[in-house]
Amino acid sequence: MIPTRILVCNGGSSSLKLSVLGQDDALLADREVPAQEADRSQEELARELATMGPAEVVGHRVVQGGSKFTKAVVIDDGVLAGLAELVSLDPLHMPQALRGIGAARMAFPEAVQVACFDTAFHARMPEAARTYALPAAWRRRWGLRRHGFHGLSHSYSWRTASRILGSEDLRMVTCHLGSGSSLAAIRHGRSVDTTMGFTPLEGIPMATRSGSVDPGLLLWLEQEKGISADELSDALENRSGMLGLARTKDMREVVERAAEGDPAASLAQGVFLHHLVQGIASMTASLGGLDALVFTGGIGENSEAIRRLAVGRLGFLGLAIDERRNQEPPDGARIELEGRSSPILMVRAREDLEVATQARRLLAG
Repeated sequence: MIPTRILVCNGGSSSLKLSVLGQDDALLADREVPAQEADRSQEELARELATMGPAEVVGHRVVQGGSKFTKAVVIDDGVLAGLAELVSLDPLHMPQALRGIGAARMAFPEAVQVACFDTAFHARMPEAARTYALPAAWRRRWGLRRHGFHGLSHSYSWRTASRILGSEDLRMVTCHLGSGSSLAAIRHGRSVDTTMGFTPLEGIPMATRSGSVDPGLLLWLEQEKGISADELSDALENRSGMLGLARTKDMREVVERAAEGDPAASLAQGVFLHHLVQGIASMTASLGGLDALVFTGGIGENSEAIRRLAVGRLGFLGLAIDERRNQEPPDGARIELEGRSSPILMVRAREDLEVATQARRLLAG
């Protein structure tokens, strides 16, 4: 089957992005629905989807595939049941994904529904990179491991950067920076390490998510201060990160206020950059060197300040930024200081293209 129109439903933490792609990946229609609107009933969402026009295939970005779903699959009742079992691993994204799938089945009952997973790209990480040092019985019984996320974005960024640089034989660190942020170390198109883990909470600080926190601190809050598991979960997911540090989850405001000398914003920006630079260095260590660095995602694409400040601390990795090129780079632009740096690229996040590519491959057999 070679579909002529694919509707891609890309549900993230801040919005639901809808796009219709033709055979040549031409963008035929697109729309972004704010998260609060995407939380409407399944019937209302189905009517919203139907306005995007006909579709032979509907591709869904699904954040969590666990250990069961390690590649794109055609959605049937068995797959839906398997996805429902994963809600507890990601209560922020999975209910939205299931609602979107149900709405798409209502709006396009004749279309093939395909799920593409953010975790799948990281499923074959080396065992040492994916394993937590926890009791073996726990790991076996509950499948405890580092899953990693944003795989569709990391995969697309790697493919795009490799094409621009003319080689797939590169040690590449991709930085997906947005409401949720993660880094990936990629060699020959394979993820060998990433910053997120069992859930999207691990890693660098984000808009409202804490990133990595000493588990002993959380145990202390629970045991000594009586903070409940529900309150901890809400705080770590919704009241931490930039919001917890600077009272705003918008990195643009953080950067603007930091430039004006606001102490809380300066601290938030400093914390974000500290962990971002630390993460890039860590991913480079996992690769044994660095041939290219890629920025993508809402912050990675739009914040020249974050790119400049981060690369400014990475001279020891042979990186230097061209400040003129970094100002407003077009998609796929190289922004390194020519002759003095390994390649640095800014790539627009197009998870919709990655979903469409995976759906076509699956349906082509």
